[in-house]
Amino acid sequence: MTKTITPARSAVEAAAAETGALPEWNLADLYPAMDSPELSTDLETAREKAGRFQERWRGTLASAAASPEGGLAEAIRDYEELEELLGRIISYAGLIYSGDTSDPARAKFYGDTQSNVTDIFSKLLFFALELNRIEDGVMDAAMDRDPALAHYRPWIVDLRKDKPYQLEDRVEELFHDKAVTGAGAWNRLFDETLTSLRFTVDGEDMAIEAALNMLQDNEPEKRRKAANALANVFSENLRVFTLITNTLAKDKEISDRWRGFSDVADSRHLANRVEREVVDALTEAVSEAYPRISHRYYAMKAKWLGVDQLEYWDRNAPLPDAKRRDIPWNEARSTVLSAYSGFSPEMADIAERFFDNSWIDAAIRPGKAPGAFAHPTVPSVHPYVLLNYMGKPRDVMTLAHELGHGVHQVLAGRQGALMAPTPLTLAETASVFGEMLTFRSLLDQAKTDAERKTMLASKVEDMINTVVRQIAFYQFERKLHAERRQGELTSERIGEIWLDVQGQSLGPAIRLGDGYDTYWTYVPHFIHSPFYVYAYAFGDCLVNSLYAVYRNSETGFQEKYFQMLKAGGTQHHSELLAPFGLDASDPAFWSKGLAMISGFIDELEAMG
Repeated sequence: MTKTITPARSAVEAAAAETGALPEWNLADLYPAMDSPELSTDLETAREKAGRFQERWRGTLASAAASPEGGLAEAIRDYEELEELLGRIISYAGLIYSGDTSDPARAKFYGDTQSNVTDIFSKLLFFALELNRIEDGVMDAAMDRDPALAHYRPWIVDLRKDKPYQLEDRVEELFHDKAVTGAGAWNRLFDETLTSLRFTVDGEDMAIEAALNMLQDNEPEKRRKAANALANVFSENLRVFTLITNTLAKDKEISDRWRGFSDVADSRHLANRVEREVVDALTEAVSEAYPRISHRYYAMKAKWLGVDQLEYWDRNAPLPDAKRRDIPWNEARSTVLSAYSGFSPEMADIAERFFDNSWIDAAIRPGKAPGAFAHPTVPSVHPYVLLNYMGKPRDVMTLAHELGHGVHQVLAGRQGALMAPTPLTLAETASVFGEMLTFRSLLDQAKTDAERKTMLASKVEDMINTVVRQIAFYQFERKLHAERRQGELTSERIGEIWLDVQGQSLGPAIRLGDGYDTYWTYVPHFIHSPFYVYAYAFGDCLVNSLYAVYRNSETGFQEKYFQMLKAGGTQHHSELLAPFGLDASDPAFWSKGLAMISGFIDELEAMG
């Protein structure tokens, strides 16, 4: 009898044969299993402690702040312990679910855990609201008087920025409780829908990661077929993706209206602790640079490929003379660790822990969440990294990117559960810097002009994807959310907005043909974190400027860089960048960052 290999597995098995055995994470540092007694005990402990915390502190915070005996620092410490405990529980549930979103048992576990944590945290909602009602003078005096409270000054100051937008306690409780059956449920529907999709190319069925990976294939016909398969399946599911998008955009509009945010992205700017003017300056600088960056590069690439116009599925195609091979996992590991070590042995030591201690899940499995991320979990444990590794050069850069996040999260963890989290704009700095270190290390090792050209072109495309494409995503979201305030958008209208923005950003050298109008459907950031995307461009431009400082500095850069990462969320971007002589509020700052991309394209043009 002949053994049959199902098509859905063949692409994965083929990739695994080239890349070698890929690691899967061990989540036992969080909990041994979904049904472990430790998890059940922690849930019950959190419930009891939250109840006692509410009974003890609700209605007393103003008097505790005014009292010479203090007590407010103790309340914040208790709150931080509960944040840590609840964070541990929900992190485990989220990671378990990400490992296989198609598994009904995992989905139920995640949903039940999310509901339990939401219920428990509802008892703690009063705390931040009540802290923000304390008069400024009283709070300042309390922090000046009590060193233990002063330790939390960065968190308190940061928290009070939310004060103008917080609502009456009962309304906040309603928003909180409804999140599970509201935005949370729609997010889950998106995830489970996306991971369940199957794309057929030449008779082979595959998940979205494998299909998207084929857009980098050496053969133009394979790229075309993969692009059509993606477009066909997206089109078949437009109805559900359109409903999810419309519903979540309306949900956000309701929240923004109640809280008093005037601009569609202001709530994201507040969460990122970045001023709208800074983001506007970034957006304007990148938009103005489209002709000299993306338009120029893709026109050059079209000539390399011997065509007048690139099809959209050729945007990330390898160069004609590029020697491409699948990169084994062990080689990817050594490449990234070597690059990190060249900058700082300590940085490499931290990154190596992820490999040695099974903190990385790189294997491709049916149902596994697509893409990549680094999850910080909680300071008392450690971060975990998820990848879908297929051995492409871009996958190595993704590994460098996510490990940059991981190193940052480890270093910031010493700030504790309340102050370790970093705003998204600065959270992307360490990840993009990790990519840059890896790229520069590989570029220095290039043996021929052809090899250097291939590497430069790959890096330019990555930077375009990180800067130009993400700002275009941001502009797409802005237009979509603004129009949604006037009523629901049809699938066709969303596609029109998408094509308009993509056309402006990518330029005339790329033909956005039939089917591309559906490609907005699979971008998870639009669903999970509206307006997140500009953080990538922020981080890339910032790192370009930061790396220039590094290349020109004689000593001391590594120490200042590590201090920036260790700060976590305790400092504003202006304070963190000041030691490097950088100022993100200066429009010229963004031009300097974009100049590095232009410089790479200049070099490619000179190569011919």
